[in-house]
Parts: sequence; structure tokens; C-alpha cells
Amino acid sequence: MNDTSDAARRPAGQGLTSRPWWPWVKRAVKIAFFGVVAYLLVTQARSVEWDEVVAAIGRRSAQGLWLAAALAAASHALYSCFDLLGRHVTGHPLKTRQVMTVTFISYTFNLNMGSLIGGVAFRYRLYSRLGLDADVITRVLGMSMLTNWLGYLLLAGLVFWWWPIAPPPDWKLDTTGLRAMGIGLFATAIAYMLLCAFSSRRTWTIRGHDITLPSLRLALVQLAMSTANWMLIGGIVYMLLEQKIAYPTVLGVLLVAAIAGVITHVPAGLGVIETVFVTLLSHEMPRHELLAALLAYRALYYLIPLAVATLVYFIVEARAKRAGATSNTPGTKGK
Repeated sequence: MNDTSDAARRPAGQGLTSRPWWPWVKRAVKIAFFGVVAYLLVTQARSVEWDEVVAAIGRRSAQGLWLAAALAAASHALYSCFDLLGRHVTGHPLKTRQVMTVTFISYTFNLNMGSLIGGVAFRYRLYSRLGLDADVITRVLGMSMLTNWLGYLLLAGLVFWWWPIAPPPDWKLDTTGLRAMGIGLFATAIAYMLLCAFSSRRTWTIRGHDITLPSLRLALVQLAMSTANWMLIGGIVYMLLEQKIAYPTVLGVLLVAAIAGVITHVPAGLGVIETVFVTLLSHEMPRHELLAALLAYRALYYLIPLAVATLVYFIVEARAKRAGATSNTPGTKGK
């Protein structure tokens, strides 16, 4: 509060005069950020074999494609609500439309370019442009990430425990080990819920950041939203595989592929998702059919949303730039 009051009493331009290099640093950082984004977009586009994507989509039935596309849209819309939980916790004043737009852009870039660029950089960039400080953004980001992986823990725990897939013989983890892992994941999710319900201590400080347990009601909302989202994603692949493989099996393989993509740190899981599915399901479906379905999945869930998110992002940036120019125009303050 004192810093804000001092800043309000300081003569206009005094801070910039004492640091004449600061506008140039901000400009350089902005140019570098846009340069990295442009480079990643071009690299991502060049890495995609577009003829195979189009051919894969063409081999699917129109009804199956429309259903898969509807599930993909529902998943992106649901994930875009995750940051609303962070708004509830922090009490920041941004509108629902603004929060969902930022979350959609960040999630889509996260899928295609990794969490550092998408989940972190875009959130900090866009939320800071909307007036949130770093501490609030960190808490919103942490809540969203926790929500996403809470549902994963519960769902993967149940699937690995009750419907374990049969790993290849050369894997170090057999069916028994996978079932044991499932029990551990499920227990972790339940332990979090119990903490939210019964813990007398509600706040911990880790590296200078306060972490507060949500109420049991909010934790249940987290669990429901995240579990539903993972099930929607599994439904996309299930529909693109033309329902020829049991849904619990498809979902289990998807959950294995998701954690494999996180461990390998490969943007968009390029090659990781396909490898896991082919390795685990080639005995149930020909390799070329699996790859066709997965290419269609990548197009529907990764590439098309990326094109939309890129357009929306530049629109948001253009509006923010115009708003900044208007606020800095002489005579506009106080209007």
C-alpha cells in the first residue's frame, strides 16, 4: 500500500527519468518474446506432415469426426474454466470472459509447445497485461495445475488398479506393478481430499509462497472438473479409433502417454503419444489404423485449437496495445 501511495505522489515521469534504459529493456523483452513464439509456431508447423494429417482425417467417418470434434471443443471449454477456480481463491477482479480467454490460449500453447511456454509464459504475459501481479498469477497457475493433475491421479489410479493394460514384455513394469501404481495414485488423490476436509492447518509457506488448502467443496469441484476433462480427451481418441477398442483400455493408454509426454519434455508429445499407443495396442488394431486415428486426434485437439488460439492471442495483444496507447494519451486520464 505504501509503495502505491508513494508512486501516486511521485511526479509523472520521475521513475522513467531515473531509469532511461528501462523502456528499451521492456521493448527488447517484448520483441524477444514474440520472436520465440513466432519461431516455435513455424517449427511446429514444419514438423507436421500435413498430407498425412489430411489423409488420416479423410479416412474417418464423418459422424465419428464430428463427435470427436465436439468432445475436443467440450474439453477445451472445460479446461478454460480451470483458472476460474484460481479467481475464486485469489479474489482478483477479472471477468469470466477474460479468464477463460487467457486459459484457453495458455492451455493450447501448453499442449503444443510445452508447459514453460504455454502454461507459464503465456499466463504471466497475458494476466500481467490485464493488471494482475506476479503473486496472484502464480497462485492462479498453481491452482490450475493442481486441478489438472488431481483428476489425473484419481482417474489413472482407478484405471491402472481396476483395468490395467498389459505392458510389453520388455517393460520393467508389469501388470502387477501397474496395479500397485494405480493404488498409490488413487491413495494420493484421496489423501488430498482428506487433508482438505479435516486438516487443522490450512496454510504452508514454501519458498516464500503461501499455499492454502481449499475447502472440501472446492476440492470436489476440482476433482470433478479435471476427471471429466481427462475422460473427454479419452473419448476423443475412442471415437477416432471407431470404438474398436474398449474405452477403459483407450483411456488407460492415454493416461500412460500423458505422463510419458511430461517425463520426456517433448513439445506436444510429438512421437511419444504415437509410440505409446502403437506399443500397447498394436496387438488389438493394425499399426496404420492406430496412427491414422492419432494423427486425426492431433489435428482436432492440438493443431486446429492452436490456429484459433494464435489468432485470439494476437487480437488480445492488439487490443491491449490500443488500450495502453489510449491510457497514455494526454487528456485521457480521469475520463
